[in-house]
Amino acid sequence: MAEEPKEAGHTSPGFQNPVAGFGVTFKAMFKKRLTEQYPEQRKTTAPRFHGRHQLNRHPDGLEKCIGCELCAWACPADAIYVEGADNTDEERYSPGERYGRVYQINYARCILCGLCIEACPTRALTMTNEFELADSSRANLIYTKEQLLAGLEEGMVDTPHAIYPGTDEQAYYRGLVTEAAPGTERQVAVSKGEEPSQEEVDA
Repeated sequence: MAEEPKEAGHTSPGFQNPVAGFGVTFKAMFKKRLTEQYPEQRKTTAPRFHGRHQLNRHPDGLEKCIGCELCAWACPADAIYVEGADNTDEERYSPGERYGRVYQINYARCILCGLCIEACPTRALTMTNEFELADSSRANLIYTKEQLLAGLEEGMVDTPHAIYPGTDEQAYYRGLVTEAAPGTERQVAVSKGEEPSQEEVDA
């Protein structure tokens, strides 16, 4: 069958498309502009924002990281490097048998997806709201354990130090340890090159 002739005066859809497009432009011209005055005025991030990582501590100051490397295995960008080591009674960093001796995150690779957080069995690794990670050097984008480790709060003693007397690893995870035991002192970090004082040697 032959096509029916188009009615006279009928506007083709091809003509309406550019007009509709310009309509969107004209509407946007009169809207209030959204200009953020960064960095003078910093926008508040959402509570669950994925920012810079943090290695957490127990309430007495011992580290939660046990050096299991599950976060490194879960990372799709291969941005995390972990080396575990054994705790000793003379040099203890975490309540368990092992701790993270070396911990590095390469923020030149990290995509801030949060999969490492989900993989951590001890909640040692969380993400903060800090998002200013830009730097002029790639080497500076590799954050070490010292940079990622949470600071000391009231009732904490810096690692290494002895476990709370009369407790075990499970007591820490059950939340029974709320602060460092009275008289807790920092041990000598021999693995980091520290040497005991003459008083400790004589004792």
